[in-house]
Amino acid sequence: MKKYFVSIIFLSAVTLQATAQENLDIVKTNAGFVSGTANADNSIHIFKGIPFATPPVGALRWKAPQPVAAWEGVKKCDAFSASPMQNKPTPFMMYTPEFLIPEQPISEDCLYLNVWTAAKSSKDKRPVIVWIYGGGFTSGGSACAIYDGENLAKKGVVFVSINYRVGVFGFLAHPELTKESNGKASGNFAFLDQIAALQWVKKNIAAFGGDPERVTIAGQSAGSFSVNALTASPVAKGLFQRAIGESGAMFNSDGRALTLHTAEENGNKFMQAVKASSIADMRKMSAEDLQKASASFSAGPVIDGYVLPTSVYNIFDASKQNDVPLLTGWNGDEGFAFGKDPSPDEYKANAGKQYGDLSAEFLKVFPGNTPAEIKKSAFNLGRDNLFAWQAYTWARMQSSKGKNKVYLYQFNHVSPGEEKWGAFHTSEVPYALHTLHTWNLQWTDADKQLEDIISSYWVNFATTGNPNGAGLPRWDSFDAGKDAIMVLDADEQKIKPISVKAEFDFIDKYQQKLRNTK
Repeated sequence: MKKYFVSIIFLSAVTLQATAQENLDIVKTNAGFVSGTANADNSIHIFKGIPFATPPVGALRWKAPQPVAAWEGVKKCDAFSASPMQNKPTPFMMYTPEFLIPEQPISEDCLYLNVWTAAKSSKDKRPVIVWIYGGGFTSGGSACAIYDGENLAKKGVVFVSINYRVGVFGFLAHPELTKESNGKASGNFAFLDQIAALQWVKKNIAAFGGDPERVTIAGQSAGSFSVNALTASPVAKGLFQRAIGESGAMFNSDGRALTLHTAEENGNKFMQAVKASSIADMRKMSAEDLQKASASFSAGPVIDGYVLPTSVYNIFDASKQNDVPLLTGWNGDEGFAFGKDPSPDEYKANAGKQYGDLSAEFLKVFPGNTPAEIKKSAFNLGRDNLFAWQAYTWARMQSSKGKNKVYLYQFNHVSPGEEKWGAFHTSEVPYALHTLHTWNLQWTDADKQLEDIISSYWVNFATTGNPNGAGLPRWDSFDAGKDAIMVLDADEQKIKPISVKAEFDFIDKYQQKLRNTK
């Protein structure tokens, strides 16, 4: 009888292995077999909620992601996992529910990924796009409607979306955490999650018909900051072959990154705020209580000496980045300006305080003689500092310090009914990921055509490192000497001079001044 059961188990394993090789109804990962679902016409295999690390809870809170435990049988992966721990999503401004995570579930147990593939078997070798979401490093998740991967999978890529820890769970640094890390510091757990997901992709994506040697990391906003960090990180070396960064990088003087010392000080302040005396105490607290207490916690990248040995600027300046083809850009109307606008006199006085001997030049390119000018200048400065100048500088640094080509864009299209907001921050994502159908607007034929063009550029880039392809408007690679850019709009897709070059030139001077005074 014992031999009989052993034989049955053996035959079952053989049958599962054969099934995994012949088609993708069941796929064998390094931790066990998974099954998924299919789209309406059965052309796309969909796997949602595949674990790529052990849940970072309890004693594993604020630790590097640990390998997932193996399982027996077939794990059903047909639904998104919980989104990372964060505040309840609430629509605001132009950001309707399509741009936000589902209200539930939200949990620390969030280290899962999702795969969409049109491959017929594990023998296919399709290019892979790994999507990293935005959310200011304090929110977001892979279950947002606009991140659906079905249509890009139909265009030939294996599309993977991943979760990573955000907020205080993803970025807490503390001397205790640094000490227990065995030289890997603390504060960048979110990036370590992303790297663990990429390691999973390298080990497993071939089983889904993907090519582990043609992986493109792509992201928008904080996802683009993340892509930028990964291109700079020695820990991520060899895990991807191309990069797409939509609206975000870290090339200004502070790099949007804290020093480890400052981040550890912030960690100490947070520990005091929650009235804990040790990391062990904080690991016993509920995730909900920690989330409530984290409103004033500054979550973001840390120059930890490990994931980021130094600033992203310094890494690129020394040509030590992961040198891969790059596609990057910004949106025309994605500036942010908060708080009460100053009067013209206050605006000019503030310019003098901040920019000193460069204040006259600042006021020339960011004028503030009227309330309308002040509002527009503040908006443009926010766009440039956070997104546009960052992408432009990323393009210049990669093209001058690396060997691979760069493709730079500006997305100017205004979606139907969104005239108040213009080409706002994140509005390009449904065009790039071919997910307009998930966004509840009255789409025109021009929108759908633009969606097809931009998503084709993205797929071609993931396939060859070059966005160009048959039937598409020509996209020349970036040349810093010409300072031209691909303008993406419904009525034009063409290379044009950068319209905000004077603004960029000023920011260059100011950033150089800051670097010279450090």
